Amino acid sequence: MSVLNIKKDGAFDFISLGALVHRLDPGIIPFRKANECKIHVSGGEFNVSANLSDCFRMKTGIVSAMVDYPIGDMIQERVRAMGVKPFYKMFKHNGVNGPNMATIYSDQGYGVRPPVVFYNRSNEAGSILKPGDFNWSEIFAGGVRWFHSGGIFAALSETTGQVIIEGMKAAKKVGAVTSFDLNFRAKLWNLWGGEKKAAEVIAKIVENVDVLIGNEEDLQKGLGIEGQDVESKSKLDPTAFFKMIEIAVKKFSNVKAVATTLREVHSTNRHSWAAVAWIDGKTYQSPTAELDVVDRVGGGDGYAAGFIYGLLSGVDPQEAVNLGWAHGAMLTTTPGDTTMVTIEQVKAFVKGGSARIQR
Repeated sequence: MSVLNIKKDGAFDFISLGALVHRLDPGIIPFRKANECKIHVSGGEFNVSANLSDCFRMKTGIVSAMVDYPIGDMIQERVRAMGVKPFYKMFKHNGVNGPNMATIYSDQGYGVRPPVVFYNRSNEAGSILKPGDFNWSEIFAGGVRWFHSGGIFAALSETTGQVIIEGMKAAKKVGAVTSFDLNFRAKLWNLWGGEKKAAEVIAKIVENVDVLIGNEEDLQKGLGIEGQDVESKSKLDPTAFFKMIEIAVKKFSNVKAVATTLREVHSTNRHSWAAVAWIDGKTYQSPTAELDVVDRVGGGDGYAAGFIYGLLSGVDPQEAVNLGWAHGAMLTTTPGDTTMVTIEQVKAFVKGGSARIQR
């Protein structure tokens, strides 16, 4: 993968920057009728670090805000359990209204009933992070091969995008590849300027990015690119996505690779699933899998992790796409936002492994 000039080694293979959250999940029961919930620790940016560490056995870190109260303690315990090295800016909770670790509420839906997601991100510690809060030269002192952030963190406040740019510039100085998951969330951007503001903030970030992750809608709304009149046979047809990439890379010539998942939702628990990537002018597409979905949250981060693992490991681009596709597919078969599968299972699936019982 000469186009990305990935360093051979470093104290860290991968470090991400973003807000850690906890997700309350009542399973298939809608929240309005729920009387118990599971708690998942998550974060669009953290999930990739957790997956790369736990499934792909890479050395990863997370740069984030942390609050010293029991919810913070629980989140820290899960970060440790996933083998991710934390770099926290600590905040003290006042015992009443924060600052807080954000709460995501998300039921799983079932069949014809889709999952419903809503937030409580009031007075969120992650949103008050600002440039100067982290000592990047210390964090990157032993070397880092890949640095990652995302659009969810960028959307939290007027200062978080600036923190991403600061981190990316510091990562570039030590020779890291930089990636950004556009992860466009209209609800978050609508609080302070909507799509226009999003495109403005994200454009400044993407100037520092080598690898973009995001679907057709992410590219349109996050980068402020007009949609193309491309006849798309189905959600699994990447034609419109590849056309969109052509426009995006003209606008941001520094971007060397763009990757996304393709998903056709037949019902909440039945998806057709594929993945594509554009790398230095060439396009790659995975096979298509028919998925029986337990919990779809985190599937895209699962793809990102497998794809990045492939590139960091030096496999060819097609294999990297297939690894990401396989890992994202398998991640949807377990509850929660982060991986519960092993690299051996992922590689077996890439080779066409079956779901026969493993004895």
